[in-house]
Amino acid sequence: MGMSVTISAARAQDAEHILKLQYLCYQTEAELYGDYGIEPLTQSLDDLRAEIAQGHALVARLGDEVVASVRGRVDEGGTARIAKLIVHPRMQRHGLGGRLLDAIEKRFAGEPGAKRFQLFTGHRSESNLRLYRSRGYVPVASEQVGPKLTLITLEKEASTREFVASV
Repeated sequence: MGMSVTISAARAQDAEHILKLQYLCYQTEAELYGDYGIEPLTQSLDDLRAEIAQGHALVARLGDEVVASVRGRVDEGGTARIAKLIVHPRMQRHGLGGRLLDAIEKRFAGEPGAKRFQLFTGHRSESNLRLYRSRGYVPVASEQVGPKLTLITLEKEASTREFVASV
């Protein structure tokens, strides 16, 4: 009998597991851009704990193992900034990233101040761009942050009716 993946709020004791998963998942991004000094690979455990405490963090578990995560927070302007959507390499291409994105959007949609969702990814990260576009995100800005990396910011409006029948 196979186990199913469950999505829930991250607990304080998940921080170390999330950081290890983040380090594993961002190796391919670092290789793609030739930069192993990117923030997800240099973030400290204390910084991660603080980031989780300031907003929402979700994890996907297969049994007791954290196999995916996403986090973010709503800023003072009403933008829900979604960050670090990660899925263990062996769990990719099974819809888990989309499920996690839907779940964090649903969590933010419950906050009265959330007017829009925003996230970003590198310009060469085609699978990320494909996922975000399939969920209704559109590019709104790009910024060259290094000789090999341009960050693409994508956004969509928060709509409570979208979430009535979702996750």
